[in-house]
Amino acid sequence: MATEKLYDIWARRNPNFEIHFEESLLREYTDYGIGASEHTSAKGKALGAGYELYIYAFFLGLYAGKSMPLNGEHKSFGQPIQYWGNLDSKKDRRAYPKIREYIFTALIAKTDDLDLIALEKDEITERKAVDLLIDTMEQVANYGFHLIENKLKDNPNYFYKNTGFLDMILNLVQLSNIDEDIEEL
Repeated sequence: MATEKLYDIWARRNPNFEIHFEESLLREYTDYGIGASEHTSAKGKALGAGYELYIYAFFLGLYAGKSMPLNGEHKSFGQPIQYWGNLDSKKDRRAYPKIREYIFTALIAKTDDLDLIALEKDEITERKAVDLLIDTMEQVANYGFHLIENKLKDNPNYFYKNTGFLDMILNLVQLSNIDEDIEEL
């Protein structure tokens, strides 16, 4: 097994999300289905492509240390992971290909049932390994989407302030640091 090969197989996949997030979150905060353009910020969209909110939701779930299985109807973005953040956009954003590597690394660390030794020995297939990685990715991101949705129930305008998205991540990181400090006592 070559990690790069496993990465490439994973990157060709297209993870799912619960379909009800399409209207409530993706179309509200991104140019879902359109992509990033110079018009994104003019329409009040904080993010460009829909996968940007997916990435954000993934890191929310990751920092919270929680996951949630997809429930009900779900769908994929229609764009494989390998293309996420690949291009510089018209919004003066730079490509961010490293973020895919960070996600993959986190998935390797967080996917409980993934046995890399078994993969190396051909006791499980690359496809089975990638299925496990994608399942973890979907569940972690799904928890993040639910966190966002719950935040909006408390404050529907939360993400319309300049630091809304940043504040939510920072709060999770700070809570994590507080938990670690308490455990050290």
